[in-house]
Amino acid sequence: MDETSTRDIVLVIDDSPETLGMLTETLDNAGLTVLVALEGPKALDLIEHVTPDIVLMDAVMPGMDGFETCRRMKRDRNMVHVPVIFMTGLSETEHIVRGLEAGGVDYVTKPIRLEELVARMRVHLSNARLANSARMALDVAGRFLLSVNSAAELLWCTPQSGQRLEKALGWRVNDRSTLPAEAVAWLAQSQGRATRIPSKPLPITSETTGQSMTLSYVAQIRPNEFLLRIVEQEGSSDEATLRLRLGLTAREADVLAWLARGKANRDIGEILGLSPRTVEKHLELVFAKLGVDNRTAAATVAVRALETS
Repeated sequence: MDETSTRDIVLVIDDSPETLGMLTETLDNAGLTVLVALEGPKALDLIEHVTPDIVLMDAVMPGMDGFETCRRMKRDRNMVHVPVIFMTGLSETEHIVRGLEAGGVDYVTKPIRLEELVARMRVHLSNARLANSARMALDVAGRFLLSVNSAAELLWCTPQSGQRLEKALGWRVNDRSTLPAEAVAWLAQSQGRATRIPSKPLPITSETTGQSMTLSYVAQIRPNEFLLRIVEQEGSSDEATLRLRLGLTAREADVLAWLARGKANRDIGEILGLSPRTVEKHLELVFAKLGVDNRTAAATVAVRALETS
């Protein structure tokens, strides 16, 4: 682990003091901050206060076993994307499958080979950071995404999507939060549609707050998982303001907004899913429409347009 950065937090759940002692020493030497729980309920209490970066879970424990503990953990919005590695002496395929179905990402058998365990943890921590960065990038780019099952139960969402859901619908996003009833029928009509043939957006209103929001169907990404997007109201974003005030297309406004935020062509391309060359072509059209001949001048026009909006 990089000792110059913030130490990752690992939660170890195991009822064996011997195993806990061995793991704590090894993980601390590897540059991790270690939290310990001797049983599932204690772990569930702990994650109410601290969100770990990764979890090591004993599969076989008295009372609530590791599989059930993992399932309950994954109901917490903050824990959905935290990797869980199961540790157990059970190596039969059925137990491995149970661990993966409960929400685990990996499985190590006892006796644990410590070097191998640390190596696996590094990989899963890296993957989790990349996935989180992707979700944050979607938020920053105004792609407020969430996924639900056919019962309209929330499976995951980007951070800002969660904030918008909480504000509009008046509930805390966790524990299988469910969208209003009209979303179930809407999803049934949307199944099987391709991204290029979106169903009609769904306006929903909270009985609690009286506030409204609109959801757009994106795609069915698994047999019982549907990707949705929160639709921003016209004129509510920088991109919409630039498009209306400067006479740009939606894509040109996207590119100009990121230019005004100081992003290079390569960065803009990564955020918007475009090649640097395509970004450059869009900017050439933007420069022509704005009557400018360089990035600085275009950014200045954009900032002024946003300041007067």
